[in-house]
Amino acid sequence: MRLGMWLVSGKVVLTVPIAALHGRPWQLNVDAVDWEERLHRELAFLYGADAPPLARELCARARADARLPRSPGFDDPGEAILITYGDQVSAPGQCPLATLREFLGRHATGLVSGVHVLPFFPWSSDDGFSVKDFHAVDPVLGTWDDIRALGADFDLMADAVFNHASVQGDWFAKFLRGTGDFGDFFVTVTGNPDLSRVIRPRALPLLTGFPTPEGTRKVWTTFSADQADLNFHNPRVMLAVSEALLLYLRQGARYIRLDAVGFIWKEPGTTCLHLPQAHALVRAWRALTDGAAPGARIVTETNVPHADNISYFGNGRDEAQMVYNFALPPLVLHTICTGDATALTRWAAGLQTPSDGTTFFNFLASHDGIGLNPARGILSDAQIGNLVDLARTAGGFVGMKSLPDGTVAPYELNVSYFDALAAGVDEETAVRRFTAAHAIAFALAGVPGIYFHSLFGSRGDADGARSSGIPRRINREKFRRDTLESELERPGSLRRRIFENIAGLLRQRRGHRAFAPSSPQRILDAGAGIFAVERGEGADRVLCLHEIAGRSQEHEGIRLAPYEVRWS
Repeated sequence: MRLGMWLVSGKVVLTVPIAALHGRPWQLNVDAVDWEERLHRELAFLYGADAPPLARELCARARADARLPRSPGFDDPGEAILITYGDQVSAPGQCPLATLREFLGRHATGLVSGVHVLPFFPWSSDDGFSVKDFHAVDPVLGTWDDIRALGADFDLMADAVFNHASVQGDWFAKFLRGTGDFGDFFVTVTGNPDLSRVIRPRALPLLTGFPTPEGTRKVWTTFSADQADLNFHNPRVMLAVSEALLLYLRQGARYIRLDAVGFIWKEPGTTCLHLPQAHALVRAWRALTDGAAPGARIVTETNVPHADNISYFGNGRDEAQMVYNFALPPLVLHTICTGDATALTRWAAGLQTPSDGTTFFNFLASHDGIGLNPARGILSDAQIGNLVDLARTAGGFVGMKSLPDGTVAPYELNVSYFDALAAGVDEETAVRRFTAAHAIAFALAGVPGIYFHSLFGSRGDADGARSSGIPRRINREKFRRDTLESELERPGSLRRRIFENIAGLLRQRRGHRAFAPSSPQRILDAGAGIFAVERGEGADRVLCLHEIAGRSQEHEGIRLAPYEVRWS
């Protein structure tokens, strides 16, 4: 595909035969529409006359891979996912994935049900998100046997980093040589198409030149010059990455995380963000997953304003079952650091999902920073500016993004969540603030996502960020297992206090069915200084009160100490 040559006047949608139902007793009934029919329909929209053979091939592979179903509902209050790198902890003479499994078996069993292992494939940059081979485990981390073993202990979330691939990988090398089908595997630009409206997540050049036998080709590189965007206009690309998705399911993945999926389809003259074709790809992968592994879940990662983010629920049955709740981290940070729950209460009162088969993935911290775009329209520009100032005061950094007019704006805060909450207060107050922040995230309807560094009480690694020149590495420090465990075992240490507090919340949550993601939720107005939410109903009702202003307060006869959490 050479974008400068395109004449786009719309997409022709062909009528294609509907695959017959196979009558399998475990097959999910999604509004009486078979997953194969849904897959055919989305591929016809995307690829027109090229769709039928692609659909037949994918349907055959999904049927061949079909696994026994799991519960498709969100009725388990113990469902919670730990986010971690595969080499987060290491030990001499042992592969990191095996060390991680042992460490989590000792410390996380009974606290979380699942583990999101950040990209565990061979990679060249972006700490794993520039993938060289979508079908292999990085030998530095371990093997597929290690992935399956971890997946036997915890429900596994695997990354589908399908927007782009490493320029140091085999696919790109074949693309540069023009080998076979690979000559059109990546998005290239000729001439001067209108790219003025393209939205960028980072303040870097959109196009990167690469030498080929045909001369220099300008390749679309949304995230960095080492990450070339895959050309999903080519049905062979769709087939290749879908094979990888099926592989992850075959290796035991319960959750498929679609990284940066909003950017995945490119059309000149548009923003190239959240295009109809991007949603069609999500629907196609949802259908494929429903066929190959009923009860497995698609999770979309779109660090964008809230209304755009939740659009990936689709109609509640056809796109993601889980959507990252990206507005939550900046809103909770604003709430506790200002002592004012007004914005959080107003926003949370409007939270809803389109069906019982969908829910939010509620998180506060991750391997990335705290996104600011999701808070736009909820917080004022001045309030967002205060968060930027807070991050810098706390020793963090501020990532910038490019705007269509050529200017830049704050995009994310690269700062430890604990450090941000600790700015200007003593350590004990910071621990109470940090605990209250997580209690809010755990109390809200959805599946909690807990970053490794949050559960185990890490501070930011500012030196690592500075020495590497990568601000996001402030949240990505790695540990020797023996050092980390000795700190956790030391009475009164920061790590131990945080771990005990967060673990206690997780145990309390999993012990009451009011906290099931599908359980009813009602946001209460308890004044600016308290965030209040009621979960469940009848005998299962739980009132969750969170003091966020740092002073003693009372709500309906219940007295709260500064930053106290009361679930009753």
